[in-house]
Amino acid sequence: MTVPRVFFYVQHLLGIGHIARASRIASALVRNGFDVTVVTGGLPVPGFPAEGIRTVALPSVVASNAGFSGLADQYGVAADEAFLSRRRDLLLSAFRDCAPDVVIIEAFPFGRRQMRFELLPLLDAIETAHPRPKLFSSVRDILQQNRKPGRDEETVALVQNHFDCVLIHGDPNFVRLQDTFPLTSDIASKIRYTGMVAAMRAAEPEETFDIIASAGGGAVGLDLLRAANAAAAMLPAKLRWLLVSGPNLPEGDFASLANAKPSNVTLVRFRKDFPSLLRGARVSISQAGYNTVGDLLQTDCRAILIPFVAGGETEQTVRAERLKALGLADILPEVGLTPEMVANAIRTALARPRPVAASLDLGGADKTAAIIRSMIG
Repeated sequence: MTVPRVFFYVQHLLGIGHIARASRIASALVRNGFDVTVVTGGLPVPGFPAEGIRTVALPSVVASNAGFSGLADQYGVAADEAFLSRRRDLLLSAFRDCAPDVVIIEAFPFGRRQMRFELLPLLDAIETAHPRPKLFSSVRDILQQNRKPGRDEETVALVQNHFDCVLIHGDPNFVRLQDTFPLTSDIASKIRYTGMVAAMRAAEPEETFDIIASAGGGAVGLDLLRAANAAAAMLPAKLRWLLVSGPNLPEGDFASLANAKPSNVTLVRFRKDFPSLLRGARVSISQAGYNTVGDLLQTDCRAILIPFVAGGETEQTVRAERLKALGLADILPEVGLTPEMVANAIRTALARPRPVAASLDLGGADKTAAIIRSMIG
């Protein structure tokens, strides 16, 4: 039997959530008998994609501001036309070399509009390929709201004209696409829910901490980490803390945290066993990103969520409010966050029983592979 080839494009611009989710899906595809090539376009992230997965790394671009309105190279220099043209040509060359049976594009056309310079040519190449590969959009459960007029209509047109299926990586009992995308009915026939793409259930932790404060990729979590670091000095010294800064926290900020931390605080950039550590923790303080929440939902750890809202972002606020309504999290504001607020929230959380996990579908990686398999015959 011929092994189906998958060409999987993912571009992370600020955090590491997109590359982490795509990597979990890629690993599931390999487990399910697919030959996978992952094309990445952001800064390297340790551990993603997983070891052994074929990877094509395009010249890196990042968001040049919190509003995601511009692109810069890895040194912060605005990406010019020559740079972007080179990326486009490398992407199209990689597509031709792979000659895939399946193409998966993460986020687009619901997001990553900044990447149209290379993704629209890729769509054209897919349409003219013989045989034409099946095309899937891989989308998280909650979309950014407050989009500019006409954007939703543009998205619908691209889906209708090019995509065979839209994979929504969420549980419809928690949130449905129409909750954050008003024109869902126009593409309803192409939508398939996969469940959340969570990490495989973690083993019991080899090390335990009472409180874990984490900042995802670290590019925008400094205020959270500073507040948690200072809150540790306000609470009993017997509590063991772990601060996970993320790989993208600037070195100077990491050093300032290290110099200011109390003796009961351990500071690291990254822990491969993060999901396992959450299983042993009493309280987690974090943003409300997709992957962190997926990890939390597999534990009975009390959660304090501080949704990322800079640049008008709404996704994490929607997710946090849904979890709070289920009794699975408390929420603190990102703007005006203080150590006192964090300390008080921890006192409140510790005084409550551990939450009973919601019965949400967290098997999205393997279900994604099953859906794709069913559609390629």
